[in-house]
Amino acid sequence: MKHSNRFAAVGVVAFAAIVSVDARADGAGLKEALSKTKPIIDLRLRVETVEQDGVLNEADAKTMRARLGFETGKFGNTSLLVEGEAVMPIQDDYRPDPTVPIRTTYPVVPDPETYELNRFQLTNTSLPGTTVTLGRQRIALDDQRFVGPVGWRQNEQTFDALRVVNKSVKNLVLDATYFNRVNRIFGKDSPQGVYEGDSALLNAGYQTKIGKISGFGYLLDFENVVGVPAAIRDSTSTYGLRFAGEKPVGKVKIAYIVSYATQTDYADNPLDFDLDYRTEEVSATFGKFTFGAGEEVLEGNGVKGFTTPLATLHKFQGWADKFLATPPNGIEDRYLNFGANFKARGPFETVGFVVSYHDYNAERIDAYYGNEMNVSLAVKHKKLSAMLKFADYDEGVLAAARDTQKIWAQVEFIW
Repeated sequence: MKHSNRFAAVGVVAFAAIVSVDARADGAGLKEALSKTKPIIDLRLRVETVEQDGVLNEADAKTMRARLGFETGKFGNTSLLVEGEAVMPIQDDYRPDPTVPIRTTYPVVPDPETYELNRFQLTNTSLPGTTVTLGRQRIALDDQRFVGPVGWRQNEQTFDALRVVNKSVKNLVLDATYFNRVNRIFGKDSPQGVYEGDSALLNAGYQTKIGKISGFGYLLDFENVVGVPAAIRDSTSTYGLRFAGEKPVGKVKIAYIVSYATQTDYADNPLDFDLDYRTEEVSATFGKFTFGAGEEVLEGNGVKGFTTPLATLHKFQGWADKFLATPPNGIEDRYLNFGANFKARGPFETVGFVVSYHDYNAERIDAYYGNEMNVSLAVKHKKLSAMLKFADYDEGVLAAARDTQKIWAQVEFIW
């Protein structure tokens, strides 16, 4: 931790130097900054039920999530954001943490009771075209396949980090982050709730007329966590490219995504691997309706699968969350999507409907991992939104992934 603290101290000193210059030049602005403080209010009530073969009881999780805080106006081109988070079980007939032997006769619903400081960050815009953020913060890069806040879960993932985003050159965004702590969705009291170590996220995106090209390098150096070997085994270096865009063809809008990445072991990871990732997706939107198809492949070498421990994993490979950790023999996910979006329907500003189907196979060997059907309905009225969601996974030959059905109902208010 001494190495991490040294890097963190350098970041704090550099940030303080930038802030102090503007603060001296604008010493009368503190009162105005405080007067422009805005509240943060985010309330979410969720019911989640899970029925899983091989597990004695059906999970019934009723939880309330509250995020409350504030963000000030700018003083010395710097604003302060403070946000607390509380996840409160109303009915806790579920297993909140797969690494803790409690309520083991229930399926896992990773929404543990927790009360914590979710975000505490200073954001400065003194340098031309540049935003510098220091502190506990939310980070989402590209489509969140490699780095995201895991917003679907009640307790989101945040980073203790120094992040610099530069937009000085037209159509070009340079994004660099150093972090030494990941506050994961399992909460600070979980053995796997925190990952620590010196890590870096580098991302560059250039917007062209036909789409955005992104290049990235993610260097993850996690320290060993007693009882959670996944931490140090998730120390990886990942480099890749992504291209995503859309183009009208007559009355149809065609969207496309292509991505490739390569990953090796990094830092003190005891494993030795060299694995690839790729995805291709195309969709067509006609009026209110969208049809899409794609394939996502994560390689495995029989011991370790291509890993994305910082991703918003619920967005990928089905909502039943059966493949949050890539199987050792990798995975091929071929999927079809259908969606419809309507505006001004009855009391609702928007109404959205999504259906998707996934077919899973091993990448390295000939093995069928099952299939899955997903359905969701979402509505929004002003600051209030609601969702019904369903996932039905039929197992293949992978013993750890059993037949599973999940149902969610939630209401959320965001101020």
